[in-house]
Amino acid sequence: MWAGRVIVPCSRVRGILGSPARGVNGCSSTPFLQPNRRRFLLDATPALQYRSNATTTINGSEYPTDSWFNVPRNVIEKVPRRLHLQKDHPIYITRQIVESVFPAPTYKHHNDFSPVVSTLQNFDSLGFPKDHPGRSKSDTYYVNSETLLRTHTSAHQADVFRQNVSDGYLISADVYRRDEIDRSHYPIFHQMEGARSWDRAKASDGDVAAAIWSDVHKLPSHNVEVQDPNPPSHDQRNPRQADHHSVAEAEAIAAHLKRSLELAVVEIFTRAKAAAVKADPNFVDEPLQVRWVEAYFPFTSPSWELEVYYGGDWLEVLGCGVVKQDIYINAGVPNQLGWAFGLGLDRIAMLLFQIPDIRLFWSQDDRFLNQFKGVSDNLSSLKRFVPFSKYPVCLKDTSFWLGSSSAAGGNTKANVHDFHENDVMEIVRSVAGDVVEDVRLVDEFTHPKTGRRSMCYRINYRSLERTLTNVETNDLHNEVNRVLVEKLGVEIR
Repeated sequence: MWAGRVIVPCSRVRGILGSPARGVNGCSSTPFLQPNRRRFLLDATPALQYRSNATTTINGSEYPTDSWFNVPRNVIEKVPRRLHLQKDHPIYITRQIVESVFPAPTYKHHNDFSPVVSTLQNFDSLGFPKDHPGRSKSDTYYVNSETLLRTHTSAHQADVFRQNVSDGYLISADVYRRDEIDRSHYPIFHQMEGARSWDRAKASDGDVAAAIWSDVHKLPSHNVEVQDPNPPSHDQRNPRQADHHSVAEAEAIAAHLKRSLELAVVEIFTRAKAAAVKADPNFVDEPLQVRWVEAYFPFTSPSWELEVYYGGDWLEVLGCGVVKQDIYINAGVPNQLGWAFGLGLDRIAMLLFQIPDIRLFWSQDDRFLNQFKGVSDNLSSLKRFVPFSKYPVCLKDTSFWLGSSSAAGGNTKANVHDFHENDVMEIVRSVAGDVVEDVRLVDEFTHPKTGRRSMCYRINYRSLERTLTNVETNDLHNEVNRVLVEKLGVEIR
């Protein structure tokens, strides 16, 4: 839950992929690979049948299911891929770069935790309130009412603190969330969680602040301009945990946290600039700037986001803060205190390699994968991604009235399930998979007399590997409409 996904400026995306081709819906009207069209539909439909069995198998392990189960087959099938462990993959390479700033033995690296966790691990251990929207079935993939696919690497934080095998750690993992469809969002993405702790009982004369400052002075320095106009904590905006940390302790933790993460950002963007120069010898370098922004996270206080000025924009890179002491207490290590951070590996990789579409990470096309061969063993050979396709878009609209059984459709009775946009996104993904580039709400209307609500979504079909025909796109779109009616009870207009 630390950081959002990458947002690539539209102008940059258009410059990489080119303008949509003209013609009927921007699709090819020439029949092409008709068996593939049938394969799309044969593969897609079973992906929606996720409540027919009492158990489900995820990554080789069997789990009981109940009415909470909402994980589609297309997501389950990708769980074993674990891109962060796939050598020479951009996600793997990005993980390597960040890990190099947090070396062993101070930091233990955990990269193979199971993605199936309990609600206790994912929410309760981190202090998420029972009514937090992240717990909703519209946001999270549940196996059953007490088990889910982790929504963040923080699900393992309390367990690692409890094991207490190192002063610091990094966790890299695939995480899962139901979300919108566009070039920067995918139901599976990758995060890195990191933390550094100190034990009061081990500090000389009990002065843990002095021990932390001693470690701060051991960290390398950098010459990057840093904007940090706010105090280390603020009683109203960004409070210190006054019941647990003295002012000196909180300031020392913040100083170590900020220096450590600034060094990570310097490492990442130094490599990004080197790759930019390789791609364009006339690349105009600009001094790297970073700034600290006050933030809020349920499991840290005070908290910050780190932003980097790069390519003419301020980009949010990570979230971090002083760990809530209750997490240490509940993990059985009450004498410890420290900091934690989280960042999106996909976000960093898209910036580092200039990859314009998050779907590319899941491509098994050699034209993509071969561009990164050997980089894991020689990080200095890192270079920007070179696009290999500019296939045309195919835009299709779907308009529907919400069903009367939905509160959003006009039913005001209590406990009626409301319409949620993520349900539409999940159906489109399950039917059409990775041939959908984005889905946008383009119009909505409420009937003045009946109160019924109408929605219109524009679906942009574009394959990363070939041109889609009108025939196969129409088949996919008709199937999307059919499943919308079946699953959501809508009335197609």
